[in-house]
Amino acid sequence: MSSRGQQETGKLRQNMEDQLDRLMQQLSDLEECKEDLDDDEYEETKNETLEQLKEFKTSLDKMLEGNLSLVDQLGGMQLAIQAAISSAFKTPEVIRLFAKKQPGQLRQRLADINRDAKIGKMPKEQATQQTVEILTALKKLGDKLTPEEEAFMQANSSSSLKEFEQVSGDLASGDKLLAVAGSQVEEASK
Repeated sequence: MSSRGQQETGKLRQNMEDQLDRLMQQLSDLEECKEDLDDDEYEETKNETLEQLKEFKTSLDKMLEGNLSLVDQLGGMQLAIQAAISSAFKTPEVIRLFAKKQPGQLRQRLADINRDAKIGKMPKEQATQQTVEILTALKKLGDKLTPEEEAFMQANSSSSLKEFEQVSGDLASGDKLLAVAGSQVEEASK
């Protein structure tokens, strides 16, 4: 679904053109074979073809009015969540662990970040950003945060992480969210 409907739209357009060509050819063939058919058979076939053309026009009108969409409401939600994930999480490692539903490894990564920040191996801003990302991921995975972790997350969450939490809470279940996160990881690793 990475094309977000572009390939499908191209295929739909080609199918529509093919259907119109087929119907027009059918009318043309019918006129050429008029002499070989009795009047009733000719009229019946012509009326069927004209009825198919009317149905085709109705479908085309609906598409032009916007009553048909290849990207449905769930696809739109997925796009919103994907946008939120891509702007909220800057650390591929956190996205990967989140997508694989690995709270234990996220906790270990959190401990490593705290250690690295204390010994000066990691800049404080980077440690804060990654800590907030991990805490957000843990919360979304249903892991219980301590009151200190909750307070740290609230104090240091970026607007994009808060937006991610809001969008993901409003629009998707955890499994759908994880599937989107997994696709983000796959796309990032290509």
